Amino acid sequence: MKSTDYIRRVRSIALALGLTLGLAHADAAPAAEYARVNAERLAAAEKEPGNWMTSGGSYYEAHYSALDKINQTNVSQLGLAWVGDFDTNRGQQATPLVVDGVLYTSTAWSKVFAYDAATGKELWRYDPKVRPISAQNACCDVANRGVAAWNGRIYVGTLDGRLVALDAKTGKEVWSQQTVDQTKPYTITGQPRAFKGKVVIGNAGAEFGVRGYVTAYDAETGKQAWRFYLTPNPNNEPDGAASDKVLMNVAYPTWGDGVWKQSGGGGTAWDAILYDPDFDQVIIGGGNGSPWSWKTRSGAKGDDLFLGSVVAVDANTGEYRWHYQETPADDWDYTSSQPIILTDLAIDGAKRKVALHAPKNGFFYVIDRQNGKLVSAEKFAVVNWASGIDKTTGRPIVYPQARYGVNNTDFLATPGSTGAHNWHPMAFSPKTNLVYLPVQNIPYGYKDNPNYKYKGGDGSYNLGTGSARNTPPFNESDRKVGALQTEGYLLAWDPIRQAEVWRVNHGAVSSAGVLATAGDLVFQGTADGRLVAYRSDNGQKVWSWQGFDGIVAGAMSYMLNGEQYIAVLSGYGGANAIHVPFTSAKAATNGRVLVFKLGGTAKLADNSKPYGPAIVSPETFTPAQIAIGEKLYYSNCASCHGKGMNTNNMLPDLRRSMVPSNRETFNAIVLKGVLEDRGMKGWASTLSADDTEALRAYIQSTAKVLEADQAVEKQAMQKASGSTRPSVPSGPTGPSAMPVINQPQSAPAGAASRGPVGIFP
Repeated sequence: MKSTDYIRRVRSIALALGLTLGLAHADAAPAAEYARVNAERLAAAEKEPGNWMTSGGSYYEAHYSALDKINQTNVSQLGLAWVGDFDTNRGQQATPLVVDGVLYTSTAWSKVFAYDAATGKELWRYDPKVRPISAQNACCDVANRGVAAWNGRIYVGTLDGRLVALDAKTGKEVWSQQTVDQTKPYTITGQPRAFKGKVVIGNAGAEFGVRGYVTAYDAETGKQAWRFYLTPNPNNEPDGAASDKVLMNVAYPTWGDGVWKQSGGGGTAWDAILYDPDFDQVIIGGGNGSPWSWKTRSGAKGDDLFLGSVVAVDANTGEYRWHYQETPADDWDYTSSQPIILTDLAIDGAKRKVALHAPKNGFFYVIDRQNGKLVSAEKFAVVNWASGIDKTTGRPIVYPQARYGVNNTDFLATPGSTGAHNWHPMAFSPKTNLVYLPVQNIPYGYKDNPNYKYKGGDGSYNLGTGSARNTPPFNESDRKVGALQTEGYLLAWDPIRQAEVWRVNHGAVSSAGVLATAGDLVFQGTADGRLVAYRSDNGQKVWSWQGFDGIVAGAMSYMLNGEQYIAVLSGYGGANAIHVPFTSAKAATNGRVLVFKLGGTAKLADNSKPYGPAIVSPETFTPAQIAIGEKLYYSNCASCHGKGMNTNNMLPDLRRSMVPSNRETFNAIVLKGVLEDRGMKGWASTLSADDTEALRAYIQSTAKVLEADQAVEKQAMQKASGSTRPSVPSGPTGPSAMPVINQPQSAPAGAASRGPVGIFP
């Protein structure tokens, strides 16, 4: 499809929607002074390329900008225009909106900031005051992926399950709606979508045990319009929801007996939810199973609809339209919640209205969005759980050995649970007809757990596998294989031919969202703090800028006063920072919004924080204590404190903390919960005093390894510099007063750590 065809198609839709929606759903109030977004403007978004009014830039969520003032010939002149500073060092995953000269963005902890998009002047900020303890229900950081705008209001979902409407001019709260059962471990990290006077939001929490659903609310009043569940009622009873009929008659028969009747089954729609104006439908990406293990969850019987599925519902009523299940009987945390792009493609000589999808499972799907039928599917990454997709049935051809629960075997899967593609936005250019896709390959080991028992409500993972989410592979050979396979790259993919066109290897896992522009450029950030521009036709790097913190969010573009800008959030975090840390990532600092333009001359202050030294006490522990402590750490602690205890300074690195070297302080925090108001809950109901001693043993043993590594690195640095001066211990060397647990420990400049590489130690 050529660019002119794309523009002509969108204009025809704009005319149609401008007539029908303008009459059937006129705005309830006159156009607001700020965030004047309505159905007509969104339908004709291509006429306003200077604005970025919704997720992905338009209803079609292509993450494509039609602006071309920044292009291959002048991108070398791109410089920093202004910077906005945030107040948290947690992961920043949002792509900002820009409406009529104001930039709106959410940050970690569900906060919202508004800036003058030309000058960077902060106009207002909103803090929903999420209780830090809510973080215990977040599998993958306290991130937030963006806001929605509609009729003078800005909408944000909060980590503790609220949907909040803000006055776009002042940032004052207009209404707040609690969308989840507060007694269950739900969270919200996804971006709301606004359309036709409604705001729709999903939720997360399948790792802990919840039942996923999507809810639409009246944008003006906050009143619920409809709700659609992604898994059946465990008693096959009606919920009084739009999904009742299809769940009872179609989905429920695909579930066997198992833990899902306690856990809720999962299926959380935590990211991909978008409005399709061509068919007046909402398309939803369903999440993973709860528990992960198919055998444990539902007795290894049936496909477990609508896990791992793309589902379409009527935008007005929420009634079921169609579905396509990408991963039947999910066994591996292969969500379908990853971003979806809507477009038209010429397939076999005829134009088809399709959805483009690259979910966790490693296959790139082209789906007919009129009826949900599979058009084509091919592997875009390393895949060893299935040989391919049966073109007749649309089902994956699963290798028998991948069913670890059924076979009671170990299985080292690629992709692993973090997926070949996760939440990071991909982009589609109508000029090249290519999709630009951030890909990662992070293997993960699965095994059966016949002794699993559901643990509800205590912040524990409920995976049903024989290993916790962060447990290393089962043997040294698998660890070596996994370490060699861990990689990340930017992929240009032809969705018509289902083939790779080019790739840029990053050398390590470095996923970040992607922006494509009419200037024939593709922008992507990196975990080591760079923003890079590539030629869209061949992937050649044409510009790079270095910052002080990792970038994982997707960029966007807007125009003001004849100048084009590129904006992106910095702030390393999310699942990879916690579960797959690697040393090329910068130590996490407070996040920022970075805005660039041609000739920009703003300076970026260095707010980086060095890694601290290892803190080792003179205590001795037995090998048995250390071994027990390792198991306890990966079952209870690693989901926050990270694989190998390295979270790139985003959360406390226990190897560098004074707390584990003091028994009383450690137990006060871990057992008694004295820092619960900072997000560290007490574990007295789960752990004993003997358990905490074992944990201290393991932490101290790991700290000793880090201490030795640091000594070797220091000697190498001294040798390289020609210095023979004896080293002087830096930073604290023993127990002290209890530090602030939710802040990284400080240390003199130059302190470093090798740390683990990828997911494998």
